[in-house]
Amino acid sequence: MDVTKTHVAYDLTHDSPLISCRFDPSGRFVFAGAQDFRVWRWEPATGVKTELAAVNAWVRGMAFSPDGETLVTAGYDGRLIWWPAAAEKPEPIRIVEGHAGWARSVAVSPDNKLLASAGNDLIIRLWSMENGDLVREIPGHESHIYSVVFHPNGKHLASSDLMSHVMHWDVETGERLRQWKAESLVKYDTVFKAHHGGFRGMVFSADGKRLACSGITNVTNAFAGIGNPAVVEFDWEKGEQTIEHLSKRKLKGVAWGVALHPEGFVIGASGGGSGGFLLFWKSDGKEEFHQFKLPNTARDLDLSSDALHLATAHHDGHLRICRMDAKAE
Repeated sequence: MDVTKTHVAYDLTHDSPLISCRFDPSGRFVFAGAQDFRVWRWEPATGVKTELAAVNAWVRGMAFSPDGETLVTAGYDGRLIWWPAAAEKPEPIRIVEGHAGWARSVAVSPDNKLLASAGNDLIIRLWSMENGDLVREIPGHESHIYSVVFHPNGKHLASSDLMSHVMHWDVETGERLRQWKAESLVKYDTVFKAHHGGFRGMVFSADGKRLACSGITNVTNAFAGIGNPAVVEFDWEKGEQTIEHLSKRKLKGVAWGVALHPEGFVIGASGGGSGGFLLFWKSDGKEEFHQFKLPNTARDLDLSSDALHLATAHHDGHLRICRMDAKAE
C-alpha cells in the first residue's frame, strides 16, 4: 500500500464540532459523536445521514458487537446506550447508568459476551452485552480512566488513565496482573499545578503482541494543552515500552487516535495548534515516513475493516474519510 497517495475520499458535513468517530465492522456506516449532544450515522456511499437522538451528551466512547448489529455509546453523562446499528431510525435497546461522571471509553469482548466501560469515577465495569446486567466492578486506578480495550484473546483487558499508567487485568477474576507507565505522555505543570496527559487512543495489534497508545508529550502549558503528538508502543508479553513515535516538525497538538495497520505500520491523527494531520510511522521508526495535512484539527481516528480507509472527526464539523491509495472511489 502506498500511503503517500492518501487523499480525502468523502467529506461529510455537520453543523456542530465532532469529537469521536467509528466505522461499523461492515464498513457500510461511519458514526460520529458531536458537541450538539447527539451521535450521527452516515452512509458514505449514499450520503444519507441519520440522528441517534436519545444520546443527550457528548460521546467519546463507541464500540460495536463483532457482528456489527449493536452499537454501544458512552456519554459524558455516565450513561451507556445500546443501539441497533443499522436500523432505519435507531432507538435505544437499553440505557444503563454506567458511571458517576464522564464515561469515556467502552469496548466489547471478542466473543460478544461482555462490555467493558470506564470513566472519571475510577472504576472499570464489566456488563453483559445480552441484557446490560453488571457482571463485575474493577477498582485500582487512582486517576481518571481514559481508555479500556480487550486483548484479542478475550481473557485480558488493558486500561489507561490520566497519569499514563497501563494496567493489565484478568477478565474472569478482575485481578490486576501488571502495571507500567509511559512517562513521556504525562506532565505536571508547576504553574497551573495540574497534570496533563493520558492515553487518548489505545489499540492492540490483531495478534495481541503490540499495544499502541496515543497522546501528548513535551507539555509546556497544561491549561492550553501545548505539546507534541506522540504514540508509544509496548511489547505486551514483556510489558515494556519499545518505541515512541514523534513528528519530525514537532507539531503542536495531541495524537487523539491511533491505528495499527495489518501491514505493520502505525497511523496517528493529530489535532491542535499546528492544525490536523495524519501521521504514518514504520513500526521501528521514531519519526513519521509520511504525513498528510488535513483541512482542520482532528479529534479522533478509526481504521475501517477493509484497512483502506481512515475516518477522522474534526472541530469544524466535518467527518472526513481518507483512502490510503490513489484508486478512484
